[in-house]
Amino acid sequence: MLCKIGDVEVWRILEICEPFVTPEELYPTAGPDVAAIVESHAPGSICPQSGRLILPIQGFLLKTPTHIILVDSCVGNDKTVPRTPNWHQRSDNRFEHSLKAADVSFVDIDYVLCTHLHTDHVGWNTQLVDGRWVPTFPNARYLMPAADEEFHRSHVADMYNESVLPVVEAGQADLVHAGHMLGDHVTLIPTPGHTPGHVSILLKSANNEAVITGDAIHSTAQCWHPDWHFKYDADPQMAVTSRIQLLERVSEANCIVLGSHFSLPSIGRVVAKKGVFCWHE
Repeated sequence: MLCKIGDVEVWRILEICEPFVTPEELYPTAGPDVAAIVESHAPGSICPQSGRLILPIQGFLLKTPTHIILVDSCVGNDKTVPRTPNWHQRSDNRFEHSLKAADVSFVDIDYVLCTHLHTDHVGWNTQLVDGRWVPTFPNARYLMPAADEEFHRSHVADMYNESVLPVVEAGQADLVHAGHMLGDHVTLIPTPGHTPGHVSILLKSANNEAVITGDAIHSTAQCWHPDWHFKYDADPQMAVTSRIQLLERVSEANCIVLGSHFSLPSIGRVVAKKGVFCWHE
């Protein structure tokens, strides 16, 4: 177990942790010293051989008193991702083993909560069975941001056809908006910009709080530099606004922060000092 927020157990479901692309490519407005800045704030996060940022691909499993919830489902197996060779046509059981470590199987999941609809957050939504994509979690409702589903439905690509459409066609998808509450402990909070409907996840239990960032923030270095644009943000300026608002929220609440792509262990707090946000594990 990664941590406990009141009555809610939080488990890390780690699928991949390896070099992705260089900081210069990921943060195109950060300047020529971006790699050194990232390394100073997150030591060991830059691969010394390739110069690439080591990026965890992980979800978070929430065991509340009433539900078992998976927040984001990583890359998945057999998916079509030719632009990212390490994600393309994977065949790996680490994701399932991570669930088993939490004493959970596919059939136990009550809800799959997608912070947004990008390849590395929806992959295990489905699996390939006898040549057909079928929902991996047969008993789950899948909560997806409505704005993201609408966008991808009109820009159909492999990700939508393989990891979203089969869930919709199976009648297991619920298209939701920021503010949606799941039980007594989970609320979707708006952090648009990375995608049109991107949400982060607020956990509240017994006067304790935590926030799962999703892709509103990709690296702890962005706590110090929230103005950095990220290559894959759909609306970079809106993403900056959402990032700053999220940092203000979590620093004022002094709550636990779980960074979906933060260097492991990916858990800490954000502190505001003289107008600058700082990350503390």
